[in-house]
Amino acid sequence: MRSRLNNATRRRTLHGASAAAAAYLLPTAALADWKPTRPITWTLGVSPGGSVDLYARTIARALESMGLLNGQSIIVENKPGAAGLLALQTLMRNRGDAHWLGTFHTGSIAAAAGGALKADVRDFPPVATLVEESTFVVVGAQSRFKRAKDLVDVLKQDPGVLRIGVASAPGSSTHLAIAKPLRVAGVDVRGLTIVPFRSSADSMAALVGEHIDVVSATAPGIQPHRDKVRALAVVSPQRASGGLFASVPTWREQGVAADYVSYNGVCLPQTVGVDQIRFWEDALRKVSESAGWQELVLKSGNRAAFRGYVDAKRYLDREWADTLTLLGELGLPRVSSS
Repeated sequence: MRSRLNNATRRRTLHGASAAAAAYLLPTAALADWKPTRPITWTLGVSPGGSVDLYARTIARALESMGLLNGQSIIVENKPGAAGLLALQTLMRNRGDAHWLGTFHTGSIAAAAGGALKADVRDFPPVATLVEESTFVVVGAQSRFKRAKDLVDVLKQDPGVLRIGVASAPGSSTHLAIAKPLRVAGVDVRGLTIVPFRSSADSMAALVGEHIDVVSATAPGIQPHRDKVRALAVVSPQRASGGLFASVPTWREQGVAADYVSYNGVCLPQTVGVDQIRFWEDALRKVSESAGWQELVLKSGNRAAFRGYVDAKRYLDREWADTLTLLGELGLPRVSSS
């Protein structure tokens, strides 16, 4: 875990990462041909029901049904707890073995950068990202709030008056996705009443049950309750291109110049080989190009956005730095910027 490494070890780790990236760019003929030879386990650091869980299970089914696993099966298991550390510890125990998969998403970056996740997600090769997720601000269908400005006006007067549900902790990606536009709009976000839930499924159930006032969540978590809630805004540069959320205006359309986009993908244990990275990158690319996957993501209110290892790693490093900056601006805890 990089946050616990001394400087010399950190330099060796970074050198190794650079060497791996360079090796990845070698011609295919120079690499061994790796394929899975036993069942694969995909460990998720989240509870069932949220968008991370739903996408992982959909990808796993597609990998099997499309015959991309060399005849092997894939098991998806949930190991929530310690902000995702339990799942990453499983990968740590299986270093170098690409029969084990993990989840790479913006939420895990936020948790690690904020110190809730006692590991550094940059230590786990981000083999690919597949989904660009938009986060929505949602209220109950009978709520007095009809647009984002109504919410902002109330919170400017008293930032703690409303109970805002997020998954799964203060400083999480769903928290940042609502705090950022509210801060830009002039709300004192340090005084918000943030109510954490294990998953977006739980926060949405609490909203429908009128136990909280507002929820910040991605589209898959909202969809089961779509007839009982109202989406006030989406915190992305543009509206959803289709599906049930295409009519939801962006924060920018409502006069608040703020964006926060999440990405969802797959990571591998530390010290895997270049040939193992290439196998999973190729398999996941084929899933991302399938008509079924494209249609599912569109209907979910998000966008299919494939990035291979090299681009995913660049995104991870950039997002890490940006998240540290945002946490600082919001007055939230954060780890060292190293």
